[in-house]
Amino acid sequence: MTTPEIGMAERYQRARGLFEHGEYREAATELSALVDASALEPPLHGTTELRLLLARSYFHSAQLGRAERVTRAILVDDPDEAYANLLLGRTLQRQGRPAEARPHLAMAELLGGYAGEGRLPAREPDQPDGPRERGGDAVPGAGS
Repeated sequence: MTTPEIGMAERYQRARGLFEHGEYREAATELSALVDASALEPPLHGTTELRLLLARSYFHSAQLGRAERVTRAILVDDPDEAYANLLLGRTLQRQGRPAEARPHLAMAELLGGYAGEGRLPAREPDQPDGPRERGGDAVPGAGS
């Protein structure tokens, strides 16, 4: 019964190639089909990497609602997945939802060392000062 696994592996490699060549919409289409297929017949490894690549494809092709949905699903299964937190935070930022993005970006920094990767400025004009945003508490190199 290795034929379906080989087929899925080949499809995954094709989807990765599409992603690496900047064909994000096409990669997302292929990856979405693979995620659906893996629910019926799980591959040899977990699906987190597959779903992260799908979320990245959605993010890069400006399908932000889909990117948010996939990353939130990943975080339900694995709340300590640092890159999923980073991706969700960046997705929320692009949607103009900085307050919702902040805790995910902080978790990404805490769990995965993603310092400066999409961090919000130390203080936003429409947000009151919080304990992490006062004075010298800002992270060096954090956005502006």
